[in-house]
Amino acid sequence: MSNLEELGLCLTVYVDKTFIDGNHLKTKIIKQMPRLNQFTFFIRSFIDICNEMSFPSTEDIQQTFIDFPFNKIISYVDNFGDRKRSQCYIYSYPFLTRYYTGITNNFPDGLFEHVRAVSLFDEQPFEHDFFLRIQR
Repeated sequence: MSNLEELGLCLTVYVDKTFIDGNHLKTKIIKQMPRLNQFTFFIRSFIDICNEMSFPSTEDIQQTFIDFPFNKIISYVDNFGDRKRSQCYIYSYPFLTRYYTGITNNFPDGLFEHVRAVSLFDEQPFEHDFFLRIQR
């Protein structure tokens, strides 16, 4: 796979200690594929909350993409206290995937021309303004 020039990755994964972030992608994928010149991805990682664990914020995750060589990167973190779970989305923009699952109130604005199906989830009720944001 070291000769791979284009890679599209769509992944949902449960992790033990930390979310998948830009540092993971740089060391585990980009560094291993020197000929890679196009990398698009949608990664959703989950961590089950045990005790008083502390998780990186959306800003912390976004900082790991400061010197990322591909595309604009969007990231956000959600914490679900009732479910004792936290999740992190990272994806390249423009967003090329047809499905966007598990959208929450933290959903960032953007243009998602290829998305044809969405699913929503949050512990807090969705407000009217939220639906105005996602209809675009």
